[in-house]
Amino acid sequence: MAPSKFEALDPNFGGFFIPHRKLKITKIRISLLPPILLLFAVTAVSISCSNGDDAEKQFDPERSLIATLDLSSPAFEDGGSIPSEYTCDGADDSPPIRWGDVPSGTKSIAIVVDAPDAPSRIFRHWSVYNIPAGTNSLSAGQETLFELKDSARNSINDFGNVGYSGPCPPDGETHEYVFFIYALSEQLLFESPPSPTEISSAIRGKVFGTGSFSGMYGRQ
Repeated sequence: MAPSKFEALDPNFGGFFIPHRKLKITKIRISLLPPILLLFAVTAVSISCSNGDDAEKQFDPERSLIATLDLSSPAFEDGGSIPSEYTCDGADDSPPIRWGDVPSGTKSIAIVVDAPDAPSRIFRHWSVYNIPAGTNSLSAGQETLFELKDSARNSINDFGNVGYSGPCPPDGETHEYVFFIYALSEQLLFESPPSPTEISSAIRGKVFGTGSFSGMYGRQ
């Protein structure tokens, strides 16, 4: 399957498509993707509706309060192939991730990995949150524990595991995996590993910086 141009967000609510890498026109797709970031954090959005079934949102980055963060991995290029060591066919380690341009005032950082090509819905592979604001990278092979070092925490993914579970598409298919970063105005408070839905709800309204990149993985 060809890479999606849309960012993948939480799988369990309706929401918006946000163009991946280019913030231009977004379409309301109530049955597909929800907003864990921009809906309640961006104030500069105008709505025009041509009819009841067709609504568009125009995003103006020059008027937005959302900062753009640079997010990447030294293990593969944006849009490139994810090495098998970071998938279910290898060690299933989380890949190394690095970022920059964290806005002033950030209190914590969250990283989310979603698969928009899953057959039935967007599939959450990883959510790690409460990463200290002064951090600019995560090394490969993060532990699959709730409590990580320096206040960082893992959530439950859609495999039902705590921490990272890598790409594992059906045989004969190639899927896209989108990595997101969110600069948050506060830490997220959970006493036990939260679900993907709980993470999405907790992040909503606290985002003032975001970025993304993607990788591809296929199985023959």
